[in-house]
Amino acid sequence: MTDELAKVTEESARGGFFLISGTAIATVVMAVASILIARLLGPELYGQYALVLVVPQLLFLFTDLGINQGIIKFTASFCVKNETVRIRRVIKYGLLLRAFTGIALFAINYALADSFASILLQRPDLAFYIRIAAISILFQVIFTTANSAFVGLDKTEFSALNTNIQAVAKATVSIGLVLLGFSVAGAITGYVIGYFVAAIAGIAILWIAIREKVSDQNDGNFSNDLKIIMRYGVPLYISILLTGLIPLYQNIILAIFTTDADIGNYKAAVNFISLMAVLTVPITTALLPAFSKLNSLSAQKVRTFYQLANKYTAIIIVPVTFLLIIFSKEIVQIIYGSTYDSASLFLAIYCLLYLLVGLGYLVLPSLFNGLGETKITLKMSLITFIILAVLSPILTKTYNVQGLITAFLIASTASTLYGLQVARKNLQVALAIGELLKIYLNSAVSSIPAFIVLHFWNLPQILKTIIGGVVYLFLYTTLTPITRTVTLIEIEKALNITRKIPFFAPIARPILLYQQRLANVRL
Repeated sequence: MTDELAKVTEESARGGFFLISGTAIATVVMAVASILIARLLGPELYGQYALVLVVPQLLFLFTDLGINQGIIKFTASFCVKNETVRIRRVIKYGLLLRAFTGIALFAINYALADSFASILLQRPDLAFYIRIAAISILFQVIFTTANSAFVGLDKTEFSALNTNIQAVAKATVSIGLVLLGFSVAGAITGYVIGYFVAAIAGIAILWIAIREKVSDQNDGNFSNDLKIIMRYGVPLYISILLTGLIPLYQNIILAIFTTDADIGNYKAAVNFISLMAVLTVPITTALLPAFSKLNSLSAQKVRTFYQLANKYTAIIIVPVTFLLIIFSKEIVQIIYGSTYDSASLFLAIYCLLYLLVGLGYLVLPSLFNGLGETKITLKMSLITFIILAVLSPILTKTYNVQGLITAFLIASTASTLYGLQVARKNLQVALAIGELLKIYLNSAVSSIPAFIVLHFWNLPQILKTIIGGVVYLFLYTTLTPITRTVTLIEIEKALNITRKIPFFAPIARPILLYQQRLANVRL
């Protein structure tokens, strides 16, 4: 591995760690806060709170314009070329453009609050709360744009910090105001203040992060930089909108062809699938600046890094997917109880989506976006949306919720295969089939002891789940070096990377040292 490629790999691993850890901590904080707010407000008022947030969250989708990913790509590219003035311009103009769209959509939300409450939510009395929630759009665009800039600048620790500032501020203020008797208005105000605090913190940290990169040179031509950002971002913007429309379309199909109980079971399963985003979103986010940097290097280095990225993504995601499938019934019953009798089946079927990672399901979009080929990403999204739109009503009518999930699996598989074919044709990208097969086989073999614990040990469900999960992970960790899925050289490089991430080293180092011993014995 060349020095440039090793450096990009190290930076990507470091970025992925901070993004995953930051997302995980923030998710826990917000989950606890949501549970407490729900208990304090009660079902009816908490339902109002949830409904009110639908409007600003829906309008927020229209603020992106693909700018966030554009900021990540171009700041990463310009950092490699040491074009410090252009780094400032991209961040500055991207932030201003998103701020303008945020102001426009805030105005729409505020002015049409009565209509949204009456027509969209069918609850005219919520208009006042919708106006309060509208303010969050202004600060959320700044918060997310600042975080994107941190990723592009290889300052992912600041992105993680800012994400947790938002989570803690929202949780603290929301719970405090509800306890003081402000009810739904207090919870919504806390939601707004969380983004306000994070936006201010993000701008302050961003200024500190880039002040050494700026110079007294002229900022250059605004229109040229804007054209570059928009040319890159518009296809991504359309992709984001199509992706955002999928859950809405699925809800309509479910409402037409299934019962309320089926929908409840499906939503329970989707809640668990959403937790996978704690792993998948940081990984894809960290890979975007990596491919952006490699775009200025040779095509061979891009192909080599793609294979590495795809392999290590599969090493993480595939075993987690097997675990969720194996313990789907127990997980659902522990969290939701036995009344959600179909949710475990829906969860197990839905998890099959993440077995596509070996084909590039998670890495291909980052590859194309990092190389500036956002039109290919758009075509992949269009394939997913069109196939889903056609198959969902047909399969849901025939096979109920299982049919809806199957339609999504077919659509996602088709778009991934299209992306892989384009990558092979245009970039000569190849899959490391032998190594990928080992990952899937290791994951499957590791399931056997876990299956035995689950079905033949007479223990409480929670104990069986914990013991089975630990046994599974131990065996998978053992098989990975024994089968040479990871080599001794790769383990040693991983150890070297973890030394530079102090918070991660105490967790990863014992595992890597254990694998190192096994790899030495295998040799």
